[in-house]
Amino acid sequence: MIKPPTKSLLFWISIILLIVPGLVHAYLLMPFPGSQELNAITVSYYLEKIVLPLRAAGGVLIIWYLIKYFSKNSFAGKLTKGTVLALCLGSLYLTDFMFKAESMFEEPQTIKFANAFYNKVPENFLIIGVVNNGIAKAYPVVYLGYHHKVQDEVGNKPVLVTYCTMCRTGRVYSPIINGMKQNFRLVGARHYNAVIEDESTKTWWYQSTGHAAVGQLAGSKLQELPYEQSTLGAWLAKHPTSLILQPDKHYATNYEDLKDYDRLQAVDRDSTLINKDTLIRKSWVVGLIVNGQPKAYDWRRLDKRRLLIDSINKTRLLLAMEEDNLTYHVFNCSINGKELHFKLDIAGRLVDQETASSWDWDGLSTSGTLKGKRLDKIQAYQEYWHSWRYFHPNTLFWKD
Repeated sequence: MIKPPTKSLLFWISIILLIVPGLVHAYLLMPFPGSQELNAITVSYYLEKIVLPLRAAGGVLIIWYLIKYFSKNSFAGKLTKGTVLALCLGSLYLTDFMFKAESMFEEPQTIKFANAFYNKVPENFLIIGVVNNGIAKAYPVVYLGYHHKVQDEVGNKPVLVTYCTMCRTGRVYSPIINGMKQNFRLVGARHYNAVIEDESTKTWWYQSTGHAAVGQLAGSKLQELPYEQSTLGAWLAKHPTSLILQPDKHYATNYEDLKDYDRLQAVDRDSTLINKDTLIRKSWVVGLIVNGQPKAYDWRRLDKRRLLIDSINKTRLLLAMEEDNLTYHVFNCSINGKELHFKLDIAGRLVDQETASSWDWDGLSTSGTLKGKRLDKIQAYQEYWHSWRYFHPNTLFWKD
């Protein structure tokens, strides 16, 4: 015979099993105050595996309690426990829908592309551009920023195109793991970066690095594919036959929330900052990795200079910003072992000082003695400073 105090304890143990693991899991995987600073991705991973079994146990216990003992409570006891059960159901809604990443940021219901003639996306929108086998596709950041990922193919090659607004960076990966194409789901976020899970191995991968943080393939890395971030107009100038991802009408309101996302930095909106060149957590940087050495460049400095020459591990680099102030490029500025120095002419064209040859924004020399030569592109990323610094702790920072 269960004694009265034990009966009450049974009820509260049931409630704890029903709601506490889910609440903790949701807290750790969403950007609640303090949650993202914790090193808890492993805890989150294994907690997700036991949330449902613990809930099932709690559900069985609460049903048993309701059948056997609930009617024997006083009116006040019934009211209290009934209220707690109602709040418990509300908690399940919060953790399993309202604050669940894959419910908050759904996959596109329709993936539709258009060429430049039929395109409805404004040309000043920021895009992630991918080229493969002569086929170019552009994915507007305003759409990617909501969905976080689009699973597609470019030139008959599957691609996983991702973007995380919390760290302000895009990445493109091959979804092929161990020879098998994977589907990915959005798990949540750790350290303000999106975490995705592949369908087969249930491994959790960081979006900004492609590294497997926990799971069967922990320590491995997704194959990164080259991409460019630019305005749609700049992209079409280089790839006039590109296909452009069109908005999914089901998410028009969500896209609207991000309409000004690519326009102003946090420092520009902060009226308390006198020096707008102050480096803060959400300052934009251009990050790149050359021969294993990461380095970051202040976006505002690059924007003012338009051209910046630097060296990393004996590799001579040209960082360049187009006139739209949103499209950037990084090139290896050596041709046949000879370093070139660049400037912008009166018309805003890229010209090397050694031969006066002209170059386009795709790194191709279009006139002069070096006509036909091409600068090698260096993969670079726009990212918030706090994210780049966290995921690349040995990064250098460019200072003039």
